[in-house]
Amino acid sequence: MKKLLFLIFSIGLISTAQAQFGVRAGYNSSNFSDTNFDSKHGFHVGAYYKIDAPVVAIEPGIQFTQKGYTGMDAASGDDITEKVNYIDVPVLVRVNILPIVNVFAGPQASVLISRDYELGNTSDSSTEVIKGYDIGAVLGLGVNLPLGLNLQASYDLGLSDLNYFDTDVKNRVFKLSLGLDL
Repeated sequence: MKKLLFLIFSIGLISTAQAQFGVRAGYNSSNFSDTNFDSKHGFHVGAYYKIDAPVVAIEPGIQFTQKGYTGMDAASGDDITEKVNYIDVPVLVRVNILPIVNVFAGPQASVLISRDYELGNTSDSSTEVIKGYDIGAVLGLGVNLPLGLNLQASYDLGLSDLNYFDTDVKNRVFKLSLGLDL
């Protein structure tokens, strides 16, 4: 009986839902947890597919995201810049709290695609010193604007240990994004 009710509910939800593709890009401010480094500024760009029902929307997506940190080496005084680039795959659930405002949350899987570490005049691009994937959560607030535009602020909270140079750290990323429903 439960399966039949679930099936009827699912068919009703799908029949009232509207689906649309979109693109999104914006600014990042990222750092590693439990460190005294400074935030690294970067960007993200990607696409999403939103299945929109009257109150709730499901939104899987894929995006390129720059993460990392900046700082200073205590021993030498040289500047440090760590850039780690990921492909993020979030699956968000959006809840409309007002006609144009929504809150969202969901899991995110990330795959490391490149790394660029600079300390003074030396650089290293080996990905051996950091785990090749990250599992996290995304939380945020979105605003739907006219002409299919949307604006959102979100926080990516890495949940898995990156084992960065054998140190327990996690990604932390604040994002401001502008999107366009196609």
